[in-house]
Amino acid sequence: MLPCQEPEPVDRMNQFETTPAASSASRAPIQTAAKKKRVVVAMSGGVDSSVAAAIMKAAGHDVIGVTLQLYDHGTASGRKGSCCAGQDIHDARRVAEALDIPHYVLDYETRFAAKVIETFAESYVAGETPIPCVTCNNEIKFRDLLDTAKDLGAEVLVTGHYVQRRDTEDGPVLARAVDTDRDQSYFLFGITKEQLASLWFPIGGMQKSAVRDLARSFNLPVADKSDSQDICFVPTGKYTDVIERLKPSALDSGNIVHLDGRILGRHDGIVHYTVGQRRGIKIPAAEPLYVVRLDASKNEVVVGPRSALQTAALMLRNVNWLGEKPLSEVAEGGLSLYVRMRSSQTLRPAILTVEENGAVRVELADGEEGIATGQACVFYADAGTEGRVLGGGWIAKTIKATNATGEVARNNTMAGAGR
Repeated sequence: MLPCQEPEPVDRMNQFETTPAASSASRAPIQTAAKKKRVVVAMSGGVDSSVAAAIMKAAGHDVIGVTLQLYDHGTASGRKGSCCAGQDIHDARRVAEALDIPHYVLDYETRFAAKVIETFAESYVAGETPIPCVTCNNEIKFRDLLDTAKDLGAEVLVTGHYVQRRDTEDGPVLARAVDTDRDQSYFLFGITKEQLASLWFPIGGMQKSAVRDLARSFNLPVADKSDSQDICFVPTGKYTDVIERLKPSALDSGNIVHLDGRILGRHDGIVHYTVGQRRGIKIPAAEPLYVVRLDASKNEVVVGPRSALQTAALMLRNVNWLGEKPLSEVAEGGLSLYVRMRSSQTLRPAILTVEENGAVRVELADGEEGIATGQACVFYADAGTEGRVLGGGWIAKTIKATNATGEVARNNTMAGAGR
């Protein structure tokens, strides 16, 4: 298992020095930059990114605010709890004016639709359970936006994510946030080493309450704004509406089939189901039935007893590794680490191996229920609350434990594993 650096003060950036005027509201003090830089701050219009911008301005950096328009926000612009809507762009502009920094709104609608929304719909059609926020981070925020920041002459892209960057002798590393309830490391596993060198996360060493306190001390107009809660491009809160519009065939009816092959009933589209689901099956049975897998090729929802949900191992695709040595080298013979398959899940012990063909396999020490293809498996060096993030990958296949009948459940293979 790779070592994890002990936490240090804010962002661990050598070019910063702590000032005597550091805020007592957080263990992460306001910093004065020993070396001034031009930085671009990704401003969503929320309190977190606004405070990140304010911290950069207070530190003396040359700050440029950038807000992305990612989709047609008309229907969501006034809905409470939505994200990236018209009101958010307006709020970001108000914050930029309060901080006296330039602010730009960039139209990323076309690329967002192609890289995130279309992929989201395709994933559901393939019987997966996608995570669009991870795709957006990988394809838009930490790829395209980093390029835009460089075009603006900036050395650094700053975001309001709850995650930590620490500088070490071997270069910057990624770690979980101080605020464990807000930690977003699960959604950021795709950040590459090259990208991390140009990223700062000023609030990763702070509690959310301290971020709000700083927002008020900076007199930011969004200090008491509610946090976003929904998928930004699903204004109604019903993701099936988006899928029906883009992929109408995803709502075609099909069979609900038991693991033993019996046809038990009909469903009204596999997009209405996810692995581990119990409610909504509406089929009488001697014991509760759960969705065990979705067979997109046959348009079938496969159900079985709860014991059939138990997963022993995972096969991953598109793995991003953040360790110092190549993954194939450190995983030779098996690498002990911790993993998380859901954003709020307690870290689980696991063994990571690389097979002869280069495929990455994760053996779950204690097994896990209800894992779906299309989700992410994120690696951590240890189970500490601020443990180092070692990367992660997308779940291409789940390898089931022995089910209640003594047979091994069929692998849940992702239709688009080669993407």
